Amino acid sequence: RASFPPLAIHNCMVRISRRWRLSIQSCMVKSMKTPPAKRRPRADQFSATDWLDQGLKTLTGSGFTALKAEPLAKAMGVSRGSFYWHFADVAAFRSALLKHWREITTEQIIANLEQLPKNKNPIDELLRRAFGRRLPLEIAVRNWATVDPAARLAVHTIDKRRLSYMENQFAAQGYPRVTARARAQVLYWAFLGFSLSDKPLTKT
Repeated sequence: RASFPPLAIHNCMVRISRRWRLSIQSCMVKSMKTPPAKRRPRADQFSATDWLDQGLKTLTGSGFTALKAEPLAKAMGVSRGSFYWHFADVAAFRSALLKHWREITTEQIIANLEQLPKNKNPIDELLRRAFGRRLPLEIAVRNWATVDPAARLAVHTIDKRRLSYMENQFAAQGYPRVTARARAQVLYWAFLGFSLSDKPLTKT
């Protein structure tokens, strides 16, 4: 019957004990590491601007009554929770939507006109843009304004902004202020009539 020297047994036990401690330490270090970042929820895959752009499409195609979380989320292919990721409620969304409408249909256009070369007339360019295509979004917002005070205020504000810009442009061309205001008003009335009409502008 074979026997092992006490020293060999001792050395073997030391090696086993050392490996065991190293294994425990390795497990502890791994457990203390920062867990990998969780995948961002689908709700955050769309920005607030994405939702507002979809809102303008929905408003144009289906009217203001469709500006609710359920149909909007369905159009975006996500749950309603995704909608509330960016907006506290439907009222907050509609308020942001009206601001977004003003930004893209007025403020951005004015900013672009301000960048025109000096040899180009901003009013001429504005008229080409205003009367060059159909404006279903303009109709949708103004229909909304007939029944909603917030939309009505937004339309009133944007009308004043557009009129003020045109008046200032005419005044810059040398027209007296009264004349500049009258010319701006007449052109804006023509624009409103065109935007609310379903007939195309006759080309000459």
